Amino acid sequence: MIKSVKIVMLILMVAVMHVGLSYAQPTRLNAQEHHALMQQNLIAYNKLIPQIMNVVDSSLVLNQLLNKESDLDAMMADGWDEQWLETYSTKNPKDTFAIDVKEHCIPVPGHVTSAYGWRWGRMHKGIDLKLYVGDTVRAAFTGKISTTAYQARGYGYYVKIRHINGLETVYGHLSRILVKPNQVVKAGDPIALGGNTGRSTGPHLHFETKLMGMTINPAEIFDFKNQVAHTDTYMFYKKKQQNSAVNSYATHRIKSGESLSTIARKYRTTVTQLCRLNGIKSNKILRVGSVIRVR
Repeated sequence: MIKSVKIVMLILMVAVMHVGLSYAQPTRLNAQEHHALMQQNLIAYNKLIPQIMNVVDSSLVLNQLLNKESDLDAMMADGWDEQWLETYSTKNPKDTFAIDVKEHCIPVPGHVTSAYGWRWGRMHKGIDLKLYVGDTVRAAFTGKISTTAYQARGYGYYVKIRHINGLETVYGHLSRILVKPNQVVKAGDPIALGGNTGRSTGPHLHFETKLMGMTINPAEIFDFKNQVAHTDTYMFYKKKQQNSAVNSYATHRIKSGESLSTIARKYRTTVTQLCRLNGIKSNKILRVGSVIRVR
């Protein structure tokens, strides 16, 4: 910014000196020659104006970019910790947040094997995508690696990325990590190899999307069947997200003698719906004391 201002001042000084010297010379010229020289100087000065304005405009743009970069640096630094999965110190996003998802990459080409939501009595905070051990896993958006770690009873080997669009993404059950904390990656860059580590029943990628610590259903952002984003801009609504988390489900603790049929009748739903909500089959044996989702 300072350099740009100096350039502007230098151009102005040269222009003024050029015109000033031209005005000082015509003492030996007649009036007609003097007038012609003044016209030439004015034309030359007018030609300089666009160049001066370009420098001014460039300096303004640079200043805006520096301010934006400063905001992004502040966001990227908020609660930064290379050892923990949940790191934002202020989990209080704005009521409405426009997220640019135009430049994106679906992490793996596999289909969805398990959706976002409640299953087996607990919240599944992401989605599972089919892959084979050793398949390349790619960054969904441009950003910086914030965490690479191992969680034996959970994600196994996992990577978390904080992106310049405000989102965070998590990639779990990996076999090999290809990146390091604080490394900058672009959308589509390889970050890991798929695997079956941690709490996993088979090779797949567990994929999460978050905003300021609040989970977002990745299927709201991506059309995994067609391998594209639904739109160029994803609109996050805080109240909708909170209401969805509070009101969209209800659970039931299984008692002796109950079956999926009796539970379905009690909550005025169907066995098929219960199976879909909990990721189970209709012939599953229910364990007394376990919890299933009914809404």
